[in-house]
Amino acid sequence: MPEIQADQAAARAWMTRFNGAMDMPLDERYRLLQEWLAAVGVDSMIRPPFHCDYGYNISLGKGVFLNYNCIVLDVVSVEIGDMTQIAMSMQILTADHPCDPAVRATGKEFGWPVRIGRNVWIGAGAIILPGMTIGETMH
Repeated sequence: MPEIQADQAAARAWMTRFNGAMDMPLDERYRLLQEWLAAVGVDSMIRPPFHCDYGYNISLGKGVFLNYNCIVLDVVSVEIGDMTQIAMSMQILTADHPCDPAVRATGKEFGWPVRIGRNVWIGAGAIILPGMTIGETMH
């Protein structure tokens, strides 16, 4: 689909800028996050390198911190609550595929939202699977 390919290309261009901003002041990196992600709370930060599918499905509460090398496959929404801290090399995966090989062969894909509540700590190398809710709900 051309619109999906265009969105992914735009996200890659943004990631190139963001991941090249390691030596920029924090306020400039914060501005880059605000430019691309769905929502970025006050004092939230992601340390580059960072990778995502689209970016516009990711919402960060206030004071959220993601350390180096995090990956967020955001084909649907990813919400991270206030003051949550995430260690390096963590992956959040929302994309899923049918288990039935015949259905999978059709190219069908789908996604399940991920929600991480407030004041959650996620350790290094964690993998959060599609549809997971961790910590208190945010609604």
